[in-house]
Amino acid sequence: MGTKPTRIIGIDPGLRFTGWGVIESDGVRLSYVSSGVIKSTSDEALAYRLREIFDGLTGVIASQRPNEAAVEETFMNNNARSALKLGQARGVALLAPASAGILVDEYAANVIKKTVVGAGHADKKQIQTMVGFLLPKAKFDSADEADALAIAICHANHRTSPQARAIRAAREGAMKEAV
Repeated sequence: MGTKPTRIIGIDPGLRFTGWGVIESDGVRLSYVSSGVIKSTSDEALAYRLREIFDGLTGVIASQRPNEAAVEETFMNNNARSALKLGQARGVALLAPASAGILVDEYAANVIKKTVVGAGHADKKQIQTMVGFLLPKAKFDSADEADALAIAICHANHRTSPQARAIRAAREGAMKEAV
């Protein structure tokens, strides 16, 4: 009598490349489902690039049918213009699963790294190595995919904490009231 696995999509937002990774968690084991990167056309206007990201994520969500989503929080960037553009891509990454009725959680980069690698200041190579170890069947071609899978792994590990359950219950109540 096992519990039905929860399908989680992790999203690593970016204006050029938005990584996504889908895993399943039964509370004890993690398994790789799929991953990829959504690329926006760099010579398009910002609005059309954001639409490409939204359409790409919407398609992934429709085909992969995740139950929950997790998105990396934006870190502060020294370049205000770059930070603003990343923030807009992140907004799209939050909107796509939310518009599909999926609850979305957010995690700081250092929490993701600490959860997956054990150190809050791990580099990209360490993350890729640990994602490969934790999800041996994972096939990813880029750091964006590995980061998205790391975000999903982080969520799988934190989603059942008492704090996360309280936040989720409050959000579910708010969503029901809105309907």
